[in-house]
Amino acid sequence: MKTPPHKRIALWFLTCLAAVFLHSGCGIVGIVGTPTSREKKVPAEYDLAKHKNEKLLVLVDQPLLLNAKVNLRYYLTEAINANLVAKVKIPSRNLITYRELAEFRAGQPNSSLLLPSKVGGALGADVVLLVMVEDYQLQEIADTRYYRGSLNAQVVLIETATQERLWPRSRGGKSIKVGFDVGEREREPAVKRLVSACAYCIVRYLYDCRKDKFKIFDDKAHIAW
Repeated sequence: MKTPPHKRIALWFLTCLAAVFLHSGCGIVGIVGTPTSREKKVPAEYDLAKHKNEKLLVLVDQPLLLNAKVNLRYYLTEAINANLVAKVKIPSRNLITYRELAEFRAGQPNSSLLLPSKVGGALGADVVLLVMVEDYQLQEIADTRYYRGSLNAQVVLIETATQERLWPRSRGGKSIKVGFDVGEREREPAVKRLVSACAYCIVRYLYDCRKDKFKIFDDKAHIAW
């Protein structure tokens, strides 16, 4: 019996499709397996998640000469700890709280003279994330209630037992620069925006961050601003 024309066409189509798949199947699989923009990651410069069971202290150095008028040590510590829990998945029980640090400082008249590793060791921390604030500016825009601001810091991760620098390996700290030209209304929301951006820009280097989330608007590290 002769095969009907429509069946011959269908059979021909399936044969061609099979041939294409056999010749370019690897390519098709490769395309299907390519990560989307949401799946691509910027590899961690230091994978802190591998040490999430260790105790960590965020230690913020806020020089008096900054005349910040706000406790950046508190705001930055809280913001960084929150990011470490949310992004790196460090259990909150493994983070030294700002309150614990403040109580330690209150009992040590010369605590500002102690090495970061000594402070961390005294509080039971295995590693210290040292954040050295270099510059802080917050100004109200004339005749408005809006603020412009900037915050620059150098960051170093230190092992308390050996005083070894874990990150970055290069000389100096990791430079973090954030800011905005026209920001929030009122001083406190403007301060919180700066420290939130700073905290995010620090923690993004310590885990495999999604590429489309790596850069944020207030990050000014790579531009002349």
